[in-house]
Amino acid sequence: MLEGFQNASRVPELRRRLLFTFGMLAVYRVGVAIPTPGIDGAALKRFFEEAASNFFGLVNLFSGGALERFSIFALGIMPYISASIILQLLTVVVPYLERLSKEGEMGRRKITQYTRYGTVVLSLVQSLFISMGLEQIQSPTGASVVIDPGWGFRLMCMITLSSGTAFLMWLGEQITERGIGNGISLLIFAGIVAAMPSAVSTTIQFMNEGEISLFVVLGLLGFMVVVVAVIIFMERGQRRIPVQYAKRVVGRKMYGGQSSHLPLKINTSGVIPPIFASSILIFPGTIASFFPDNPIALRAADALSPSSPIYNLLYIGLIVFFAYFYTAVSFNPVDVADNMKKFGGYIPGIRPGKKTAEYIDRILTRITLGGALYVAAICILPTILIARFNVTFFFGGTSLLIVVGVALDTVAQMETHLLTRNYEGFMKRGRLRGRRG
Repeated sequence: MLEGFQNASRVPELRRRLLFTFGMLAVYRVGVAIPTPGIDGAALKRFFEEAASNFFGLVNLFSGGALERFSIFALGIMPYISASIILQLLTVVVPYLERLSKEGEMGRRKITQYTRYGTVVLSLVQSLFISMGLEQIQSPTGASVVIDPGWGFRLMCMITLSSGTAFLMWLGEQITERGIGNGISLLIFAGIVAAMPSAVSTTIQFMNEGEISLFVVLGLLGFMVVVVAVIIFMERGQRRIPVQYAKRVVGRKMYGGQSSHLPLKINTSGVIPPIFASSILIFPGTIASFFPDNPIALRAADALSPSSPIYNLLYIGLIVFFAYFYTAVSFNPVDVADNMKKFGGYIPGIRPGKKTAEYIDRILTRITLGGALYVAAICILPTILIARFNVTFFFGGTSLLIVVGVALDTVAQMETHLLTRNYEGFMKRGRLRGRRG
């Protein structure tokens, strides 16, 4: 592994890509520290100390703390992610988008263009609602978060935050094209990792104050290593279906006859299910927080608080549902079976065509259940650890899934650059596969 990182510095192109990536991530972190005018920073900070369980806390996580400071990057890259998911879902139900997705590079460029337009629209809508919500919020000491409420503040927020999101979208595309790894994922990765030193210092503070013992901290560190190992194992896990290709004669040459396999990932949907589930469950509680004097709203907020059993049960159920839903949207067994049949491929013992599609769908249904339960178990870990040990560190949840998954993807791309230039990769045997492996 260490030799692989040493080889990375010897490849000029890879070295330039790494330096460019680090430079763009540094620009992103500088932008996080630039505040938007019109906000009482001290009052907003006190509010976010109590807001880890609402929608603002979720957006703050993916923006790398930018929303907590209400910086120009306060929305982060979440509107782009939402627009991408919406376009991907619409590809299944809108024939025009479905045709574009099958037209190769030109079709993908058109869909990317629509995604950019959708990102701007979502940014304007989200920034409007966030600015209106902040006008209604006061810190625990009673101080107003917004200094001068009104449409002037709202319009300024819409323009500033939408421009910041558009710049982050461009930044991510530049990293993807000229850097290493998926730029959007790396921006989220950088935001989450930037919050880890603060979480570590909080844990140390709890230990010094006697709220948590050194033995418990060491035990949790060992447990975290095990959790990370499980995530790596599951994210790289595949169910390989053997595929045999028949021999074909084209002119005077014979093609085919080789054996291959169809890899089906255990966790096909990635981190999409917990993101969707969190957004749905947190939204009612956030709306209820705007009506503190309404008893019905208070009961709804208590029932859907992250520490309640109802919330955890609904969270697990929604993760399983969205895992199946997103897998069904992103992977079509009928298309896979048709492509195999077109190129003379077949699964031994299974008739080509409809029977092959049914066989693939049956296997995919089984492994998706295992992947969904694994994601659900990782995502409820923070709730258990906070309740039992009063720990505010990333021992699980969506953040840890993103950090480990992006790290795997980035190292896999670095290894590809090394192997194409006759350098050894990061592993002596085999190759390191990312989530897309």
